[in-house]
Amino acid sequence: MCGIAGIHQIKQNTYPHLHAHLDVMNRLQKHRGPDGEGIWKHPNRFIGFAHRRLNIIDIEMGLQPMQDCYGNTICYNGEIYNYLELRAELKDYPFKTHSDTETILAAYQKWGKECVNHLRGMFAFAIWDETNQRLFCARDRFGIKPFYFTEINHTLYFASEAKALLPFLPSIETNLEALQDYLVFQFSLGTKTLFKNIQELPPAYSLTVEKGKHVFSKYWEVYYDLDFDHTSRYFEEKLKDLIEDSVKLHGRSDVPVGVYISGGIDSGIISAVTAQCSQNGLKGFNGKFDLGSEYDESEYARLLAKENNIELHEVNITSEDFLQTIHQIIYHLDYPIAGPGSFPQYHVAKLASQHCKVVLGGQGGDEIFGGYARYLIAYFEQCIKAAINGTMDNGNFIVTYESIIPNLASLKNYKPLLQEFWREGLFEDIDSRYFRLINRAPSLQDEIRWECFGPYSPFKEFQNVFHGKNVTKESYFDSMTHFDFKTLLRALLHVEDRMSMAHGIESRVPFLDHPLIEFAATMPSNIKFKDGTLKKVLINTMQHVLPQGILNRKDKMGFPVPLNHWLKNDLKDFAHDIFSSQSLQSRPYFNSTSILKNLGSESKFGRKIWGLLSLELWHRLYHDRAPEFRKMVRDAEERIPFTTLSV
Repeated sequence: MCGIAGIHQIKQNTYPHLHAHLDVMNRLQKHRGPDGEGIWKHPNRFIGFAHRRLNIIDIEMGLQPMQDCYGNTICYNGEIYNYLELRAELKDYPFKTHSDTETILAAYQKWGKECVNHLRGMFAFAIWDETNQRLFCARDRFGIKPFYFTEINHTLYFASEAKALLPFLPSIETNLEALQDYLVFQFSLGTKTLFKNIQELPPAYSLTVEKGKHVFSKYWEVYYDLDFDHTSRYFEEKLKDLIEDSVKLHGRSDVPVGVYISGGIDSGIISAVTAQCSQNGLKGFNGKFDLGSEYDESEYARLLAKENNIELHEVNITSEDFLQTIHQIIYHLDYPIAGPGSFPQYHVAKLASQHCKVVLGGQGGDEIFGGYARYLIAYFEQCIKAAINGTMDNGNFIVTYESIIPNLASLKNYKPLLQEFWREGLFEDIDSRYFRLINRAPSLQDEIRWECFGPYSPFKEFQNVFHGKNVTKESYFDSMTHFDFKTLLRALLHVEDRMSMAHGIESRVPFLDHPLIEFAATMPSNIKFKDGTLKKVLINTMQHVLPQGILNRKDKMGFPVPLNHWLKNDLKDFAHDIFSSQSLQSRPYFNSTSILKNLGSESKFGRKIWGLLSLELWHRLYHDRAPEFRKMVRDAEERIPFTTLSV
């Protein structure tokens, strides 16, 4: 796990101040690699790489940027979990290290751009191919590791974090289409980021720059080719093997490995299987809020840890912690994304960093196997509609509304969402209904000046993903989970990466192993979602490693944050100061009067205020301090000692 950055003058003209500019990028990403740094410059100075290193594998010899005997140079972030198997396959390559970094160079030497199809892991890398005068960049299949880029005056800049590109932009501005996405979903769609002129390379894509031309290429996709020929037992047995194999591979490390334990199904499975594979004592990490059972799931984490002999460490997170760290959290996120879960995740990662450098977590289980209550809400409505219309046998349904009813108790805490969802549009087409279910914009009608935006429609881009050609039309369930897998999961992985790297630790996600994902996509929805039970196949498969107390839970809420409780109490003055400030009133799309008027009216787990607060703090950190980014470059060019942003 590291930080990467690079500059490439596409016409191969000499790039002035190459070393100084690479140094600026490295310093802005120092937190990603506290164990070392390196800079490589081509002799003709039209391309260079910068690297910050976190020592995980081959601590002594895995320094980067790394160059091989064929003239290829790599700058890489991530972990290739099958690197030992690949090294055995690539035995003709003259290896000099035991690192997975060199394994990518060897794979590129043998297979060229097809090397990505042989890699099993999380990665973002750039390779300069001297023989072919080619820059080849790639990102892992799920977007676990980040890759941002921008092009200015025929020069390509790339980095692990968007902040490392900001000093080179002509100006720091907001991408209004991305902002519309954020107001609807709390994340942006496609390659957009909230920074105008900064894009991210999509997951499972490569970027080749050769002979002055850019080529973007998708190298992998998940296809929902449903397998109706096998029984539940077949799927459960194979799934068990794939999960155990993935956890074993993800545990490869030359430094201690720990686990996140939230108290839920997904982290519980990963933690229990990791404990079974661990030869040494395993440490687990949990965060809680001391405000009652609605916000404290630590009893379930303790139960899991006790049954698996895991040494559990807990952190109690308070409103004072929020005041002390919210600016750092927004800074490390680069731009607002997803919900307030980044706040507790930041503190649990800080706790973990005091004990280990690698932590395994359960991210991805909900999107792969269908763990969100909204799937049940949307599906229940569609079942009722089909029962009324007499279309229950048209292939789009896998359970009856009668069989869903016993599971509706899990929606107890979602009554406000249900009231809003069924207020209008009942029985519309499934894409419109699911969009309405996840669309957060209606709650912001007064707080946002929508006339500031153009004609761009987030719904149309939503439809393009929801109705992906790789998804069969057999089940509405697959369409819903597919959209979240392609979009929400990317946002959550963004948070996972930034909050762990803020403390210099590596977060690994064993559910996101492509053999496992490809297999799960072949499961018919009546296997995944039998009788309306969320994550039915995963629970049946792995129930032997989970305590009954966790298996029987009906109240799992993710990582609930008492932000709205605090905003009415401990953080009331803080919020009022932010939303009544001159800086917020200067933003063209905020209506400060309405925000203040509605400040105390949000539901317990609503995210409106979190979203608005994050946007304002982001503007203050990045837009309002744009001159400081430009000054870094000037100081570096003039060899004046400079510091990065203080937060």
